[in-house]
Amino acid sequence: MRLAHEKVREIARQKGTTLAACLRDAGVSRTAYYSLVRKDSVLPKSCHAVADALGVPVTSILEEPVVPLSQEVIEARLEEARAVCAEFPEANFENIWHVLTLEQLTPLERLNRSLMRGRRVAVQR
Repeated sequence: MRLAHEKVREIARQKGTTLAACLRDAGVSRTAYYSLVRKDSVLPKSCHAVADALGVPVTSILEEPVVPLSQEVIEARLEEARAVCAEFPEANFENIWHVLTLEQLTPLERLNRSLMRGRRVAVQR
């Protein structure tokens, strides 16, 4: 997950505050914030602090980097996900797709994405 700089700025503007004020309230330095913006993945503690300062769920300021997939990969994954759903009708297609996607990642990437997914669910409750 990436820190979505434009989303943060837009939410701050909608809340009638500035990015600088948000960062000050969150206790996150401008240097740390812009370092997070440049990374492909972020430190959840800082992201939670920024989201808390804005009064929004952390998922509203995050985005996943877009990894282009070939049409063949997408079609194969769709076919496999549909087959699993057909065999297990109680299964959730989105969760199956997520698992099939995670299989293509390194163990560390899988762990980080799973932790973020778990936090996203917990934050929304």
